[in-house]
Amino acid sequence: MEIVKVGMADLKITSAPNRLRTTGLGSCVGITLYDPQKHLAGMAHVMLPSSDLSRGPINVAKFADTAIPELLRRLEGEGASRTRIVAKMAGGAQMFAFSAQSDVMRIGPRNVEACKAVLTQYKIPLVSEDTGGNVGRTVEIDSLTGILYVRTINQEEKGI
Repeated sequence: MEIVKVGMADLKITSAPNRLRTTGLGSCVGITLYDPQKHLAGMAHVMLPSSDLSRGPINVAKFADTAIPELLRRLEGEGASRTRIVAKMAGGAQMFAFSAQSDVMRIGPRNVEACKAVLTQYKIPLVSEDTGGNVGRTVEIDSLTGILYVRTINQEEKGI
């Protein structure tokens, strides 16, 4: 079993018995797609909700609106079926307190909302999430079982 690291603004896929792990999820979202029949898993470390404001060549893994379709494309290329794929996600925290509730500063909640919108667009069910709050997270998906393990500081690991 190998643990494949997914960096910030990165995405990867793997198959059983391997796992995918990303760390440092504050306002970022760790979005996972999983085909339980093929035991294929994909993970993206999404930093921002939309590529609309990006200039020049973009890193597709950085944005919710481009990372999720790319994960789907890669998983389907390995034999996954969109009709079987389910999603789980964690992260999207509001890491800092701001007196003004400016939408610009709501990056965590906006990342969560954007991921949900893209999943709805592609008809992928979101079966579990651990989002919001004000804690950082580390997540790891087991491509054999589809369990997404979530670790936060000073709390026990939980599987969702």
